[in-house]
Order: sequence, then C-alpha cells, then structure tokens
Amino acid sequence: MNQAQSPTAASTAHSSTGDAEQSALLSVVLAQLDDDQAQDIVTIPLAGKSSIADYMIIASGRSTRQVASMAQKLAERVKKEGFGSSQIEGLPAADWVLIDSGDIVVHLFRPEVRSFYNLERMWAFGDAPPASGTA
Repeated sequence: MNQAQSPTAASTAHSSTGDAEQSALLSVVLAQLDDDQAQDIVTIPLAGKSSIADYMIIASGRSTRQVASMAQKLAERVKKEGFGSSQIEGLPAADWVLIDSGDIVVHLFRPEVRSFYNLERMWAFGDAPPASGTA
C-alpha cells in the first residue's frame, strides 16, 4: 500500500468533522480497500490544495465486477462505522467509480482506465502505476 504524505499537508488538515474522526474514516476506508484486495492504493493529501476533500484515495480492481463490489462494500462499511452515507458515481459501467465520503474521495478504476486518466499526475503526485496488473 503506497501512501503519499506531505508533513505540511498532514499537519494543516482541518476537517469539518475533526481530525480524530477524519483519521478514523481514513483508517476504515484503507482497511476496507485492503480487505477487498484493491491494488496500487495511493493516498493523496488534498488539504491546502483543494476544497473538495482532505484526502483522495486512488486504487485499482482487476475487473469491473471487482471495482463495483469494492465500491458497494466501501460505502456500506463507511455507513456501518457511523460516518454517514457516501455518494457513489459510475457503478453501472464500473470502469471508474467515485465514492464521495465527504472529507475523503475514493476513485476505483480498472487498471487500463486508471492509466488513461492518470489522476496521480493531475494532482502532481507522479505517474500512475503500470496497467500490467501488478499486485
């Protein structure tokens, strides 16, 4: 699991839900993605870069079926853990699914689609992982 963490961004992250709750939500999201065998998980701190969220998480699934399943399980777990309902976009096709949990936005991709859009580069994080299906 790759995690990009800027000390400055991490120390200045102030969320509407509070730092402790935000850390708990981040832990729940990362644990669920790990449980569902998401690949190439990257966490990008957005505090100070964007007002859309404090963290963006990008991960890949091996197939549209896995991407859809991960998105649904993640939304269910976030709600079950008491963080409220998440908005999900892109489920019918499941090439790229976005889960908006407020302070944390998760993008789940099939590897080819992730490589094409390369969100990591857009957010000045670097190159996307290769689409060769690495574990």
